[in-house]
Amino acid sequence: MKLFRTPNFKKRITDRIAPKKNLVNRAGLKMPRGYGWIRSPHKFLYNKVYHKLTRKLF
Repeated sequence: MKLFRTPNFKKRITDRIAPKKNLVNRAGLKMPRGYGWIRSPHKFLYNKVYHKLTRKLF
């Protein structure tokens, strides 16, 4: 059963101003595409399952 995703505007705004992400990006410590599981395996697994079980609303 696929669920529709609902946009979360609060997360969208806080994501842009998150200090941790800004520091990592400015320091040049970005992971190459596909290597996110090294930095945060729990987040990687959660996102993988989430994207398999949901559909976009728009």
